[in-house]
Amino acid sequence: MNEKHIEKIAGELEGELHQVLTAARLIEEGATVPFIARYRKEATGSLDEVAITAIRDRLAQLNELDKRRESILKSLQERDLITDELKEKIAAAETLTALEDIYLPYRPKRRTRATMAREKGLEPLAKALFEQEETTDPLSEADAFVDSEKGVESVEDALSCARDIIAEWVNEDAEVREKMRALYAQKGVFKTKVIFGREADGGKYRDYFDWEEPVAKAPSHRILAMLRGESEVILDLRVIVPEEEALALLETLFVKGNCAASEQVKAAVRDSFKRLLSHAMETQIRLSAKERADKEAIKVFADNLRELLLAPPLGQKNVLAIDPGIRTGCKVTCLDCQGKLLQTATIFPFQSEHARTESAARLRELFETYEVEAIAVGNGTGGRETESFVKGLDLPRNALVIMVNESGASVYSASEAARAEFPDLDVTFRGAVSIGRRLMDPLAELVKIDPKSIGVGQYQHDVNQLALKNSLDDMVMSCVNAVGVELNTASEQLLTYVSGLGPQLAKKIIAYRSESGPFSAREDLKKVPRLGPKAFEQAAGFLRIRNGKNPLDSSAVHPESYSIVESMARNLGGLVKDLLADENMRQRINISEYVTDKVGMPTLHDILAELGKPGRDPRKQFEVFGFAQGVEKIEDLRSGMRLPGLVTNVTAFGAFVDVGVHQDGLVHVSELSERFVRDPRRVVRVNQQVTVTVLDVDMERNRISLSMKEKTDQAKKDGGKTSKPSDRRKEPQNRKKPKPSPLNNPFIDIFKKNRH
Repeated sequence: MNEKHIEKIAGELEGELHQVLTAARLIEEGATVPFIARYRKEATGSLDEVAITAIRDRLAQLNELDKRRESILKSLQERDLITDELKEKIAAAETLTALEDIYLPYRPKRRTRATMAREKGLEPLAKALFEQEETTDPLSEADAFVDSEKGVESVEDALSCARDIIAEWVNEDAEVREKMRALYAQKGVFKTKVIFGREADGGKYRDYFDWEEPVAKAPSHRILAMLRGESEVILDLRVIVPEEEALALLETLFVKGNCAASEQVKAAVRDSFKRLLSHAMETQIRLSAKERADKEAIKVFADNLRELLLAPPLGQKNVLAIDPGIRTGCKVTCLDCQGKLLQTATIFPFQSEHARTESAARLRELFETYEVEAIAVGNGTGGRETESFVKGLDLPRNALVIMVNESGASVYSASEAARAEFPDLDVTFRGAVSIGRRLMDPLAELVKIDPKSIGVGQYQHDVNQLALKNSLDDMVMSCVNAVGVELNTASEQLLTYVSGLGPQLAKKIIAYRSESGPFSAREDLKKVPRLGPKAFEQAAGFLRIRNGKNPLDSSAVHPESYSIVESMARNLGGLVKDLLADENMRQRINISEYVTDKVGMPTLHDILAELGKPGRDPRKQFEVFGFAQGVEKIEDLRSGMRLPGLVTNVTAFGAFVDVGVHQDGLVHVSELSERFVRDPRRVVRVNQQVTVTVLDVDMERNRISLSMKEKTDQAKKDGGKTSKPSDRRKEPQNRKKPKPSPLNNPFIDIFKKNRH
């Protein structure tokens, strides 16, 4: 382990050196982030998952930097170019960009104008001009290098070639690139123009047909929008800086006076900027802006995914699930309280009155036969109509009728996991099963779907796919382990995300469970083939066994701490089960008596909390939500309407809200609150129940504009529209057009496609 890396990370995170060192060692030993955060608090000083993840990722970055450093040194040594000074510079480089700047002059490159000039023997002339001595006469100096055999036909040819060499020196100077990069970052401007002849094809990008925006202030969603417009050959995208300011910076660094040689250097500097440096800097600033935008978009996706995965579960109830269909009929499945499929049926409530009557009778029959406690209706096409039909049946026992977001259900239906579980079942019925199980336990069902298919992301197809996958996998693992997993009922997909397991061990556990029956104790995990002590240590605390031999097996108390709990019970004259059942008994525990070299107060406080509510679910209580009656399609909407809605997606530019009309509406960031909102995630979250006002309905483009502001009477009279708040951020003066309107955002169509 590199001690310098540990010191660097500790400084960056403003943490204690021993915390970072311990976390790094645990990570190096194969410990997962959830395990370290939950069961190694004493060792890390109670670092949370965010800090531990940051340490892990930064270590990986620094290791990659070291690998590149070694590769560069090896290349230089093989070509006999290494010097002590160069070696020191390479060792001192703290970023990959700085390292590549140092290496640039020595990098093997294709033939350039400068290399051809060197081949003609003109590097001595370039050096003479670069010195800029007052006595140097460029014409006289160049005359000595005129040689038609080498292709130098005239004095001007010689000077031109010398300037090419100087231009390359300027371009490859590490200090120059660092300062020019800073200039582009501070004063660079994104500038887009529509490509001639593509106006008709790029309607969704029309706000960017003539657009300027500072690089430093451009939000992630607009950066990605411009880049996508460019990739679709609709927009011409450039990054520009004030040219005279850039040239002044370069001339300050390289032009030493006003002599004739200085004029040659000045000309070379200007050529270097226009022909080489500006293009290199534009490429770098675009890459860094894209990286920043990707990071923000991935963070938005991960945060949304967390809210969706940790949505409140209905719990273990008998559920009748319906995948709506107007023409092909509604697919109905009945599930027991464990999610087991009991029955399937198809009903046709929308084809004729006779079919409607038969459908009602069939639903009542299934309802009684399988003692249904809740009905889950998918929110796809025909969902609201199906919901109204079911609610009109006047079913007994006050059964809950709940709309369920079916985004991604079709992906699961056609997946290998669904085929393995239901090989003989039609894909549409598999979708209905997924809808019902998603109501019972969203987390357990959603882990079966590729997170990118769930539809709560922002530009997931445009960002770095490896970084996106890693971030989403981290989030799923965090959520799964935060809730805990019932060992005897968990699917293979759910077990895969348990700390220390993974796909292969998950399969082994399922196979062992099928052959040997349910696990009766956590210790039985050690009998699973290839599940060794390390995997057991990592996984055991996150796995639950209800009604197992040891009452602690249903809790989050790790087996390594069982002896502590047993000592607590024994010292109070009882058993562990008495300790779990008797609060008065637990209150008599003096946890300071159980502190050891390895177990401190953080772990003991966790144990005591767990004894009070063993295996408690951290998710919130389930709340029934209902859409406004009589508002089922976009044609039913009117400006000024106040409607209940569910947040389905949160982005950098606002939130999408389902108001029950099969098309999500957009609450632009400027309409989330009366006060200025910089980050929509501070105001709303996925699955949040909100009340919105309809501002505008664009029937032609199937778009809905909503507001979460409290409307005044005058605003309602004006069709629900509100004036701009006085504290809204002013647009930069160099922009040529107003901010893209929420109804004309090029990515609304993408979200709609992802969801449905």
